Amino acid sequence: MEPTFGLELSTAAAAGADPAAEALAAESLGFDLLTITDHLHGSHPTFETWTLLAWVAASTRHVKLAPLVLALPYRSPAVLAKMAETLARLSHGRLVLGLGGGGFDAEFSAFGLPVREPAEKVEALGEALEILHGMWTVSPFTYAGRHFDVHEARTEPKPVTHIPVWLGTYGRRGLALTGRLADGWNLSMPFAPPERAVELRDRVRRAAEAAGRDPGELTYAYNVPVLVREGAEPTPKVLAGAPREVAARLADFVRLGFGTLCLSIAGGREAGEQRERLALEVLPAVRDALA
Repeated sequence: MEPTFGLELSTAAAAGADPAAEALAAESLGFDLLTITDHLHGSHPTFETWTLLAWVAASTRHVKLAPLVLALPYRSPAVLAKMAETLARLSHGRLVLGLGGGGFDAEFSAFGLPVREPAEKVEALGEALEILHGMWTVSPFTYAGRHFDVHEARTEPKPVTHIPVWLGTYGRRGLALTGRLADGWNLSMPFAPPERAVELRDRVRRAAEAAGRDPGELTYAYNVPVLVREGAEPTPKVLAGAPREVAARLADFVRLGFGTLCLSIAGGREAGEQRERLALEVLPAVRDALA
């Protein structure tokens, strides 16, 4: 299967930041997917994720768009269902909805939002998926959960195309939930090196099979920080080296079953140059290696 390549857009709101121009450049270079992280709390100026996503959607034409991943405590699942339908409709079906239970509790505490225990995060994430699917298909929709309630909610229009939901999960319960209900799974190399990622992927696949689903129908996406620079040494958190070296390792990840690679640039100020080197030197070499 032909691999899919994503590129992470910076959320930095520093002077001169132009995310629309970055998105257009990435689209013109042939990236399949643009991804955006969701961290609203911090000392560095940043844009709010969903607003930025809408701005980028309006500035591009065909590249897919994915928040990877939205932190569940920031947004009510019922409201998020409405937000997602609107953006998916206006972008002509380009939205991939990434969702996670929320990994950085200090962010939610700072905003006065619920801080849940690990098991509760998975439980709330499962309720959120049920609410999303319910709001997209049933009217009126009612749901009574431990973490969320919806009472005869009427939202129109309903989605005209399927909105894929990818979960960012790592623990046993979260992986089981992903295999049972999600359309895709997204994890990051800094938190799960390749050997560990394969083990976790197998758990997702087994959970899908146990739920009567075809595990091959799910998308398996791997976030990989990269630095294309001759002589650069890779680390456990950054894939670095000359174009052919980086390409060979990315091709290995695809062979391990991660058909979608979401790349983030580790070069900082070299973002424009790195984006072009990835598109023009690395990705063609990946495709050649897999041909």
